[in-house]
Amino acid sequence: MSRWVLLPEDVDGAVLPILVGRALRAFADGYAAVLLPAYLLAMGFDTWKVGILASGTLLGSAMATLAMGAWGHHFHPRRLLLGAASLMALTGIAFAVQSTFGLLLLIAFFGTLNPSSGDVSLFLPLEHARLAEAGYGEARTALFARYSLLGALLAALGSLAAALPDRLVLLAGVTRLDALRAMFVLYGLIGCSLWLLYRRLPESHTEELNQPRPLDPSRPVVLRLAVLFSVDAFAGGLVVNSLLALWLFKHFDLTLTTAGAFFFWSGLLTAASQLAAPRLAKRIGLLNTMVFTHIPANLCLIGAAFAPDLRMALGLLLVRALLSQMDVPTRGAFVMAVVTPEERAAASFTAVPRSLASAISPTLGGALFAAGWLATPLVVCGALKIGYDLTLWSAFRRFREKP
Repeated sequence: MSRWVLLPEDVDGAVLPILVGRALRAFADGYAAVLLPAYLLAMGFDTWKVGILASGTLLGSAMATLAMGAWGHHFHPRRLLLGAASLMALTGIAFAVQSTFGLLLLIAFFGTLNPSSGDVSLFLPLEHARLAEAGYGEARTALFARYSLLGALLAALGSLAAALPDRLVLLAGVTRLDALRAMFVLYGLIGCSLWLLYRRLPESHTEELNQPRPLDPSRPVVLRLAVLFSVDAFAGGLVVNSLLALWLFKHFDLTLTTAGAFFFWSGLLTAASQLAAPRLAKRIGLLNTMVFTHIPANLCLIGAAFAPDLRMALGLLLVRALLSQMDVPTRGAFVMAVVTPEERAAASFTAVPRSLASAISPTLGGALFAAGWLATPLVVCGALKIGYDLTLWSAFRRFREKP
């Protein structure tokens, strides 16, 4: 793929490995999120434990992000990315060879598995800081859009790969559990590929060793955003991809192949929205793009909870997919626009409460599913997100976006 397809004009080409790495990670996350509940159910664990493990994964990501904000400035960003890639490789292999729930929970907490549709991993603040250095103004927004677009496209392809275990059972004669384990081995191998890729990254131009970058002038704005983003993340944690797949398995008896196909088309629609996001943001602003696409998406989620049949439910969820992620590149660009260049790494603090909040809710969602309240997580998620959207717009509608 041409450099100019991936990178907008006036953007440092040194971030190309970051974009390719995001694509590889998204592919692995795409199938892992769908296969995670199926893998745990195949090992005999119930729906509540699926939620607990998803919570453990997100809580571990939050702790890693917090540690990054506190001590990450003591290390070169390139070395941290190499360490994160090594951790991903170890996570996949360890998850494939263990079958004890306690050990799996520890691996989920300390590892890099991602049960959600977005990126909540240790990689995120490191990559965002590198992207923010590479462009300015509209070029930065376009770069963040490409980053999100690649993630959405490859996550969609990864969702299709969720059908591979069933194919392996038919063609290779292996057990279903072994076929599922093989996919987590593949996850580890992708981590090895990332390590090789990140070795090509040059050292950051603006990051200097042992030079902390605390928030100072932008602290009030970042703290307000962090609180609001945490509400959004808590709501989203009720219906992370793994739990949405679990809902489809339980409510409509979907097969892995059908669920993978749904998440593929859902991912393609999400990817299409990433292309439209920077153009829409140029016309109506970053904040308006975040809010005015999010509200109808969440109304569709609430509608899907009460859909009378599978066709209508999937249709509403696909419309939601088209709209719900348009705020991702605009949100990243918005946060980077409200802080000074020296504060950008510290501004990743907004990811900490997001991850902490999202870590709590999957356990709640799994418990509600286990109790038979299948519609409740979807309704609560949609209602909380609409409240977040309205509050965000009210709080920042007069904010003047920086170039």
